[in-house]
Amino acid sequence: MAGAEAANGRNKYAVLDPSDEPELDAAGPEVRRRPSAASERRSKERFVFACAIFASLNAILLGYDVGVMSGAIIYIQKDLHITEFQEEILVGCLSVVSLLGSLSGGRTSDAIGRKWTMALGAIVFQIGAAIMTFAPSFTVLMIGRLLAGVGIGFGAMISAVYIAEISPAAARGTLTSLPEICINLGILLGYVSNYAFSGLSEHINWRIMLGVGILPSVFIGFALFVIPESPRWLMMEKRVPEARAVLLQISESEAEVEERLAEIEEAASLLKSTKSEDKAVWMELLNPSPAVRRMLYAGCGIQMFQQITGIDATVYYSPTIFRDAGIKSDQELLAATVAVGFTKTVFILVAIFLIDKVGRKPLLYVSTIGMTICLFILGIALTLQKHAMGLISPRIGIDLAVFAVCGNVAFFSIGMGPICWVLSSEIFPLRLRAQASALGQVGGRVSSGLVSMSFLSMARIISVAGMFFVFAVISTVSVAFVYLCVPETKGKTLEQIEIMFEGGKEWRGGEVELEDTQHLIQSNKKSGSLG
Repeated sequence: MAGAEAANGRNKYAVLDPSDEPELDAAGPEVRRRPSAASERRSKERFVFACAIFASLNAILLGYDVGVMSGAIIYIQKDLHITEFQEEILVGCLSVVSLLGSLSGGRTSDAIGRKWTMALGAIVFQIGAAIMTFAPSFTVLMIGRLLAGVGIGFGAMISAVYIAEISPAAARGTLTSLPEICINLGILLGYVSNYAFSGLSEHINWRIMLGVGILPSVFIGFALFVIPESPRWLMMEKRVPEARAVLLQISESEAEVEERLAEIEEAASLLKSTKSEDKAVWMELLNPSPAVRRMLYAGCGIQMFQQITGIDATVYYSPTIFRDAGIKSDQELLAATVAVGFTKTVFILVAIFLIDKVGRKPLLYVSTIGMTICLFILGIALTLQKHAMGLISPRIGIDLAVFAVCGNVAFFSIGMGPICWVLSSEIFPLRLRAQASALGQVGGRVSSGLVSMSFLSMARIISVAGMFFVFAVISTVSVAFVYLCVPETKGKTLEQIEIMFEGGKEWRGGEVELEDTQHLIQSNKKSGSLG
């Protein structure tokens, strides 16, 4: 009987698991089965990667808007004659209003699915971008900017969640950091657009710069015909056959499909009842258990530190920074920003290769410490240019400022940039993932908006150099935050990470190893069956 069962087990997975196949005669035609299985596995890996790329297109919209506005604002000032206060509002309001998209995006994605929420975000952004392109006044420009912000909030929040839910644990860090790569690519494209169209008339050039941002959202429409719905969302809706069909598309074997289905099913509380089932999601977030509180500290905290260390101010106001360093012409200012965008994009590619090999926490240490040093150097360089002109030549001061800005964005791209997306999408349990990720986005977007909308006003009071000394001090605090609040999640499934946060003693004692987490899962299953 045992032998028959074993044979049946082999037959069940024989097609998808080549390791269970019997040895074949080399002369026989069926010898090609093994290469075919390997080819099928590579095909599935490419499919998952393609899904992650398409989902990340929303992040290009955010990046492009950040990059293009830094240069477009120079010509908007001249064409529409806006004040410095209006400039701060125009630049910073997108970060704040995008939180409306993030908040409603969490609830919307739970109602209509991850895939169609991304589509809705792209449509709203297109409408806003079109209004900005043809805006005859500051008021109309603001209306378009607000709509674009809502669309960006929708897409940026849910794309990372979607990618985390379709990715295998071994590649989740790499794939979930793709949105940050796309943000950096979008910033670079925005900078290049600024430089390319800066030679046109002041009435036309900024409109073209903003209008080009519509193109990525068009590709998102085509992506909807390629990517499947999130299997975890389908399971949450109890559409088990559809979830299984999606997992068959993205998993290496049927055995892996069954294993992932069981994990998701347990996490979604379809097999056992838990106290959290009786709570509304927002009530659980507002009155969290110790485990959920630790998740919120890590997920929301890293979103806030990502912004209050001044990265958006550095990117949005890089022309202002370089002008303060001594660069005079608009063309030279925009050329310097292209160097910043190129550096940011190159170093995010370094992070993508290291995040699943080195781990999240070591990269965060390198990132936060490096950013702190560069922010201090930038503050010193700008101070010397203003108050110690005789000590260094103007050219050296400019070069030092450009080097410090490029170094800051490079260290940001190695750690704080991509890992913020990864952690905020992987540490929350399925029942809370969309809403909790949205809550983290709210903290990040509000922080970004406050920094962006106060940078020029505060710089007038304490100087641009003084602002970067403040950012350097905050960055120093972020090093301690990483040490105290951020766990290592490399190589763990989403369900194992949830169990890790529930282990109070293990959490306080340090990191929970993969084997310990698996033991906790098995213990949890046994206690559930006994209950």
